[in-house]
Amino acid sequence: MWLNITASPFLLTGFPGMEKVHHWISIPLLVVYISILLGNGTLLFLIKDDQNLHEPMYYFLAMLAATDLGVTLTTMPTVLRVLWLNHREIGHRTCFSQAYFIHTLSIVESGVLLAMAYDRFIAICNPLRYTSILTNTRVMQIGMGVLTRAGLSIMPIIIRLHWFPYCRSHVLSHAFCLHQDVIKLACADITFNRLYPVVVVFAMVLLDFFIICFSYILILKTVIGIASGEERAKALNTCVSHICCLLVFYVTVVGLTFIHRFGKHAPRVVHITMSYIYFLFPPFMNPIIYSIKTKQIQNGISRLFSLPHTRA
Repeated sequence: MWLNITASPFLLTGFPGMEKVHHWISIPLLVVYISILLGNGTLLFLIKDDQNLHEPMYYFLAMLAATDLGVTLTTMPTVLRVLWLNHREIGHRTCFSQAYFIHTLSIVESGVLLAMAYDRFIAICNPLRYTSILTNTRVMQIGMGVLTRAGLSIMPIIIRLHWFPYCRSHVLSHAFCLHQDVIKLACADITFNRLYPVVVVFAMVLLDFFIICFSYILILKTVIGIASGEERAKALNTCVSHICCLLVFYVTVVGLTFIHRFGKHAPRVVHITMSYIYFLFPPFMNPIIYSIKTKQIQNGISRLFSLPHTRA
């Protein structure tokens, strides 16, 4: 293998055949982009500023908001550049770096959702030891573990991209770089890069999902054993926001997988639109879910904008 640094840059793609309306398409994407920045930025500010939110549950929420911001800030600048300026060229190293952060942050999001499930499991199934188990140090260790796991797991396939020769078309199928797009352009043995991501998905994302499901089975078992109906409802209510975020994340994952697996004959615009939904819908919805379903967040927003408080 040889380092391919002199090859032509890759070409990003917006919405093929719809170039004349790219400016119009950019408007809803820009609105969503700004909403994501404001929503997740507000959550981070509230959690940092409000002493009432200095608890493990909200620290994990801050990790989720930071991850969502990271995904959006990694993808949207090149998307808007393509739609507004038709600036399609992207250098190999920039492209590989973007792919690395996109895929790493997707794994991070799965890990953070797992950490949030662990938080709810301890809070409901072992409440007397909650503060002694989920100390600030432990929360930080979990966060670093989630980040390290994702970063190291994605690194092997991205490193190999630097060493592939690219002698086919340099046109990518999205307005941002994805590993599965880039390897299609490589003129080399890409067996490892095809198989390894499948192992990562099964070993991490699917395993996270099954552990989350198991934790909620144990949570439900504990809640059923609570004598008071009011206390049962209160316990389950603390999980509603997290469950909604889980549904948003995994429904988009399943939707994207379904389109790629069974929608080979679907119009290309369907595949592209689904990829935008996958990357933008969870970051857009998560702040809304927590703002609607969590009284402490509502009260923090009320204090931030000097509105009457919502009763806790």
